[in-house]
Amino acid sequence: MASIDKNSKLTLFLPSSSKRITFFLITDIFLSVMSLYGAYLLRFNFLIPSTFLTHFLQIAIVLITIKVLFLFLFKNYSIIWRFYGLNDAKKLVLAHLAAYFVFSLIIILLPDLFSPFPRSVVLIDMALSIILLGELRFTKRLILDRTSQRIQYKQTLIIGISSNTANLIKSTLESVIEYTPVGIIAIQNKNSNMIGSYISNLKVSRPQEIPDLIKSKNITAAIIDGSLPRDQLRETYKFLTNLGIQDIKRSSLLTEGSGNITSLSIEDLLARHPKDLDTQTIEEFIKGKKVLITGAGGSIGSEISLQCAHFGAQRLILIDHSEYNLYQIGEKLPNATLRLCNILDRIALDSIIELEKPDIVIHAAAYKHVPLCEANIQSAIMNNVQGSRNVIDSAIAHDVPKIVIISTDKAVRPTNVMGTTKRIVELYAQNVDPKNSEIAAVRFGNVLGSSGSVIPKFKAQLESGGPITLTHPDITRYFMLISEACQLVLQAAAIAKGKELFILDMGEPVKIIDLARTMIKLYATNDVEIVMTGLRPGEKLYEELLIDDSEQKTSYTSIMIAGSTHYPIEQLNHDIKSLLTTHEPISLLKKIVPEFTPDVSNA
Repeated sequence: MASIDKNSKLTLFLPSSSKRITFFLITDIFLSVMSLYGAYLLRFNFLIPSTFLTHFLQIAIVLITIKVLFLFLFKNYSIIWRFYGLNDAKKLVLAHLAAYFVFSLIIILLPDLFSPFPRSVVLIDMALSIILLGELRFTKRLILDRTSQRIQYKQTLIIGISSNTANLIKSTLESVIEYTPVGIIAIQNKNSNMIGSYISNLKVSRPQEIPDLIKSKNITAAIIDGSLPRDQLRETYKFLTNLGIQDIKRSSLLTEGSGNITSLSIEDLLARHPKDLDTQTIEEFIKGKKVLITGAGGSIGSEISLQCAHFGAQRLILIDHSEYNLYQIGEKLPNATLRLCNILDRIALDSIIELEKPDIVIHAAAYKHVPLCEANIQSAIMNNVQGSRNVIDSAIAHDVPKIVIISTDKAVRPTNVMGTTKRIVELYAQNVDPKNSEIAAVRFGNVLGSSGSVIPKFKAQLESGGPITLTHPDITRYFMLISEACQLVLQAAAIAKGKELFILDMGEPVKIIDLARTMIKLYATNDVEIVMTGLRPGEKLYEELLIDDSEQKTSYTSIMIAGSTHYPIEQLNHDIKSLLTTHEPISLLKKIVPEFTPDVSNA
């Protein structure tokens, strides 16, 4: 009970809108009475004749009632006290002008109502009232601003200027957070003319001044404008961390007039936005079509399913052998047709494709985890090779106009079973007789947010306190946002004419040890150790996207076409048949894919 009473007392003193309105009403009424009486004193040189005070109370009641009504109408009681500014002062003046205009009309229309009444008091009282009520509001803000300066908030730089900057500054002051902006840096060329000027009383400086500002103002944090291009965001982050700034946030504009800051994520730093993403071409390709997607419950398949729905697919047929994964994507796409089916079941596939008659088949189903495929070679071969062949053959047999195969950079000069099986599927897609279908494969690297990405693993390790485990200090990988990678897949499919192997431009490769160090800075509260565990079976130090330099350009710089590899389809089918039954799969994998260099432990 004592605890409850204590909490009740604490709650009593917490600020609220009702308490603020009540306070302002009481103080405004009190100050209005004072200003009216003061107006009388000034009007009569501090010697007020008693006859002129006869109706003072009635005048005060009428005038103050009108004034309070207009203060409400002009939303003077909706303003948060500590953020009272010039725009709010303007509303206060307008409310007074309106109120005293109405009161003057009453005096003119009903001259005997308050007689005798000195009309000059109206102007004097209005001036005094504006001064007193305005001073009350500004004084509180000044006191709070000085108090907040004494609180040890983090001295913060705002990096970048946009339409959101003023709102961001206001938001940081309005929110109960530990950041106090003390300077603004103009890093966009278009804002160079603003250098030396002020935004919300904060000076705009050059990037070259950052080291001096950090030293002179004891800056320990930074907020980066979220509208910066990704490359500039990464460069700015690296520059700030090199100067010792570890607490770095990014800003965003939630709604008009409302700024917000969020923690910088690893996805913000790694993501690269393709400059030639053509959503119109994707929409023309997908809109009104029936699209069948295998592996629709997986990371890639589910995102492709969502993108197809976004771009107006008439009907989605989602296939997955995992009940849970299919249920999950079904919850997001309630109008989709869900089919529990293993791609190894050719009869079931034929039945579904014959019934649904899709316009597009996107094959995303595959075993993708490298060490698991190394430990379960025959299962990987059956699922990735035979399963893919089933999907392709069934789609061709039922005259599906477009067949899209999802491949991987691990298919390039593979060192593992998973990559080799995907390369075999690429060869099959390029050499099989497509009949009335167009077949294309799309190859890309790691995507941010996929279930197999290293990022969720590192995050989990950081949440448990570390250490982060890394297989090798020199290992590198390509990264792209999963949504953008899937959009580029659809864009490549839209321009496919048949038998192409498309390569997506994944940007520059990232050293995983640098990724780990960055994630420690972003997410860890303490120092976290990085432990080397050695390369896993079949794991490569780096991934490639091209087998040779024979790629062709497309109309999009983010999409290229790899040179085709001829493999007589009769021979390929014979070799695949042998692969599915052999007890020595590694040697046959190497025969089909000569560039395959297996891990010696599996040879």
